[in-house]
Amino acid sequence: MLAIDNSCIVIFGASGDLTQRMLMPALYKLFTQQKLPTAFVILGVSRSTYSDQAFRDKLINNIPASAVINKQLLADFCQRIFYQSIDTANVNDYAILKDRISKLNDTFKLENNALFYMATPPSLYSVIAQHLAAHHLNNEQKGWKRLVVEKPFGYDLDSAITLDKALYQHFQEQQIYRIDHYLGKETVQNMLVLRFANSIFEPLWNGKYIDYIEVTGAEALGVEKRGGYYDGSGAMRDMLQNHLLQVIAMVAMEPPSVINADSMRDEVVKVLQCLKPLSEHDLKHNLVLGQYTESKVRGEDLSAYRAEAGVPDDSRTETYVGLKMFINNWRWNGVPFYIRTGKRMPTRVTEVVIHFKKTPHPVFSAHAPENKLIIRIQPDEGIVLGFGLKQPGSGFESQEVAMDFHYSDLKKTELLTAYERLLLDLIKGDATLFSRSDAVRACWNFVQPILDYKKRSFSLYGYASGTWGPVEAEHLLIKDGHKWRSPCKNLTDTDYCEL
Repeated sequence: MLAIDNSCIVIFGASGDLTQRMLMPALYKLFTQQKLPTAFVILGVSRSTYSDQAFRDKLINNIPASAVINKQLLADFCQRIFYQSIDTANVNDYAILKDRISKLNDTFKLENNALFYMATPPSLYSVIAQHLAAHHLNNEQKGWKRLVVEKPFGYDLDSAITLDKALYQHFQEQQIYRIDHYLGKETVQNMLVLRFANSIFEPLWNGKYIDYIEVTGAEALGVEKRGGYYDGSGAMRDMLQNHLLQVIAMVAMEPPSVINADSMRDEVVKVLQCLKPLSEHDLKHNLVLGQYTESKVRGEDLSAYRAEAGVPDDSRTETYVGLKMFINNWRWNGVPFYIRTGKRMPTRVTEVVIHFKKTPHPVFSAHAPENKLIIRIQPDEGIVLGFGLKQPGSGFESQEVAMDFHYSDLKKTELLTAYERLLLDLIKGDATLFSRSDAVRACWNFVQPILDYKKRSFSLYGYASGTWGPVEAEHLLIKDGHKWRSPCKNLTDTDYCEL
């Protein structure tokens, strides 16, 4: 087990939404569970002007009342929080930051270990790395130094390569942690245990027994107040390129030789490099791009994407992506993977559905229900296995039944949220669940043809808010004799979904 070293957790962009809404509540939860180091401090850094106490007061307001076990614990946590105002674009200001870190090191005996979390716009990633290095804050002669990069890791393949080069000038790969909160979800990690630790699944996890696989990443909300940002991103960059391809890698990877960061990430890269390149035929016939339109759902008027604040009236940005893709290796040759992700869909859900082939017996297969394994990542995390049993009465007619498991049913088990788990791994130095540079490039390499295709004339299909996307996306499966599963917000195996 990796040691938890005393350390200084430096958060750039400390006055921003990510820090207040996700990072600080997660660190507080870890503190209450006694999972943080014996000696640690959190140093918030941004341009805004706060005293230490004013910054603490601001953060307390964002910690849910239900999370406060007792006021003394909260007070103790706040005494570890400090703030330093600097201009992150000004290299000279980093002398002030270095001096503050040095004083905190001496006071709290932090052993010169520092974690630099960049909760900032991507444009500042290379700037912050360069300025940290200019003041030797990347030097590991005394204590480790880790740099945390939030997605997006680039805007396309070329920019991802440029970002890597900029970071590598000042930090080594083992110091860089690219964080994708999807990989911190318990069910994503559990896919590996489900596959490799169970002999009832492991021999069947290949193209001989699996017919097709679908991956859904749906959101019920629209772009909210992020229209300006989202219009420069779109569903492909926002969800498919990172989150969903990483999920597919977990589903499809080979078993690692040992359980450690290098071995696990080696297998992730191998399967991502086996993604079948998208041809011109794929772009025209196996890709559906959509954009939500206005509708009325449960009495609520939902705006069209182009009516959202910050979105141009003639925007061609996709809020939905449906894609049929393949993996070119011995395990998955010929097995279609269907991916869909979109905003303003009937419910918020991320799940993987493994559809097994029917039995070859001509009598029993005629009316046999489909065998499928539903792996729910969010919400209501769990697993459902659907299979056929005989209907009561005479004859051998079968009906579908299900065995289900919900993480919420586990007694005396409190699951860490994705950020809680990943922040703990950061402090431990466990890079298993963090994206490596070659994996990021493999993902961009796969989706680059879609980005190039979008620069040309392409079809963009409308879909009413509150529906499962353009009707054209249904044909991706129908033409192959398949159909999408309609997931509910609860993990159930029915045809019902929120309307």
